[in-house]
Amino acid sequence: MDDLARLAALHGVATSYQPSEDVTLRVPDATVAAVLGQLGVDAATPESVREALAEAERARARRLLPPVLVWWAGSEPPAALAALPPGTRTRLELEGDGAAGAEPGGVPPLGVHRLHAETPDGRSGAATLIVAPERAPAAPGRGHGLLVQLYSLLSERSWGMGDLGDLAELARWAGRAHGAAFIQVNPLHAAVPGAPTDPSPYRPSSRRFPDPVHLRVEDLPEHAACPDQEALARLAARGGELRRGVLEKGALIDRDAVWALKRTALELLYAVPRTPEREAAYREFCAEQGEPLDRHAAWCAAATGDDPARADFHRWLVWLTDTQLAAAQRAAREAGMAVGIVHDLAVGVHPAGSDVQTAPGVHATGSTVGAPPDAFNARGQDWGLPPLRPDALAASGYAPLRALLRGVLRATGALRIDHVMGLFRLWWIPEGAPPADGTYVAYDGEAMLAVLVLEAHRAGALVIGEDLGTVEPRVRRALARRGVLGTSVLWFERDWAGDGQPLAPADWRADCLATATTHDLPPTAAKLAGAHVELRDRLGLLTRPLEQERAQDAADTAQWLDVLEDLGLDTKGEEAAVRALYAFLLRTPARLVGVWLPDAVGDRRPQNLPGTWDQYPNWRLPLADAEGRPLTLEALVASRRANALLSAVREGACARTAPPGARAV
Repeated sequence: MDDLARLAALHGVATSYQPSEDVTLRVPDATVAAVLGQLGVDAATPESVREALAEAERARARRLLPPVLVWWAGSEPPAALAALPPGTRTRLELEGDGAAGAEPGGVPPLGVHRLHAETPDGRSGAATLIVAPERAPAAPGRGHGLLVQLYSLLSERSWGMGDLGDLAELARWAGRAHGAAFIQVNPLHAAVPGAPTDPSPYRPSSRRFPDPVHLRVEDLPEHAACPDQEALARLAARGGELRRGVLEKGALIDRDAVWALKRTALELLYAVPRTPEREAAYREFCAEQGEPLDRHAAWCAAATGDDPARADFHRWLVWLTDTQLAAAQRAAREAGMAVGIVHDLAVGVHPAGSDVQTAPGVHATGSTVGAPPDAFNARGQDWGLPPLRPDALAASGYAPLRALLRGVLRATGALRIDHVMGLFRLWWIPEGAPPADGTYVAYDGEAMLAVLVLEAHRAGALVIGEDLGTVEPRVRRALARRGVLGTSVLWFERDWAGDGQPLAPADWRADCLATATTHDLPPTAAKLAGAHVELRDRLGLLTRPLEQERAQDAADTAQWLDVLEDLGLDTKGEEAAVRALYAFLLRTPARLVGVWLPDAVGDRRPQNLPGTWDQYPNWRLPLADAEGRPLTLEALVASRRANALLSAVREGACARTAPPGARAV
């Protein structure tokens, strides 16, 4: 191993990777050097590499403790503790008030503590000690629910896009009428201000704080107390025009136009004196969120051209949104949902957003996250998101991750983590390099997972990991061992190690959320009809001749329909076939089964078409019926087709039992 490779290994930077079991590719030296530079390691020349390597090895030899230790409750102490020299004294500062604890003999209390050690010869060291439960909270039995992109669900009250009032109403209907246990939504993170705003919920300004564009203005207590009801009525009327434009005239969802109206209304409400109870609740929230909220609010004021003194307005908006998120979760639980709202955590943040700009040094701003070339994308992918620095996380005791998770878990029954493999490694692409010239950077997966399990335990929330695509077996084993559910999508569940045939229900893993499709895939009706192939052809996205794509896709669908028919399920007609696919999912041992809401009404348009930017209206389409006519929430609730599917799912869910011999992971 040469010096650059040794230096890279010490910092978790890969110098080669395997896109498949029988292929190993070397990472360009320039990539390795650039990524090391992002970690504060000078590897620009052979001399600097040798110097950095020597210093890293000296530091490693001097170190008494690693930066972070993980102690799982019910398990043996970390090996690094047992390896301390005889006679070493240890002292534990407990999380919170920092009070000193006794020398760690038994398992310390759950939390993130500070461990100090001193040897008889005077050497000393300190480490962050994460004490976590053995597993994240378990699913309360089996359950089914809905998967929805909230912006796409407009009611007769919303102002041009779905809002948190709509989410509460959807939860009441799904829970009471159809026994749903959960509703999973897209990320509701704060978007980067400005017009046009990036419509993707997966490129937010901040993952920690929610976006006030989702507020239902009329549901705020200040609305009724506002003296200028005439102005509010005019704004609501303009919001109605936006709604009718989407529902009746074929307009796309215009987040910027919606926010312009809501911001004007919220400015009026901000001037309304708060009641003592509201003021006390607001001040308590600000105290809990502390300096990060202050920095975020100040950044929002600057980014929108406000006077710095207006930061309190932006702080207030975060609080309002937090209150309506909590109200939606209460509505879900009151409707009988065992889990409630499942929020989605994006894999990263926009480079020009609040999280990056208000916490210098936490993100590697000279690199972006993506994916290496694979069978689905020969060029690789660049998601344009600066990665968190693993060295900065360790040095801070994972404070940024802890704060992020605590924020998104405040009002939720479960958390879905996009690209959960990122807890263990991410594909870094140096600025200016193509995606194929990136490399993997390792994270301390044990520490990342311990923080996740600890915060989920404190919130009483389930954790669902999106583990689709290339996943190291060790990662899936680690996630399953700690109670993190995976994600299994029907079309991908095949015997890839054998003949590629669809997996029988009993061969599915139990610890997962099972779905027929996702926001990045065609709705089920489109898949059954092959409409997604035609769409990609029209947009010039196919990599093979159209007839080959059609034939392959039809053969893939036919295999699944044969499986359904062999199980005695009716597949005659589109609606019957969709119901049969969900009936199949209910025969698997999956803990949770999710119904993609567009499947309930026959919508054939994907919400996002990977590989497109302005060629397709990603993240801007309303929910629509099989003919492409937009539907309101009220029309959804009254839909014969939707009620038929969800009633069938409820009946199947009530009847299902785990097949004998079902595998756990």
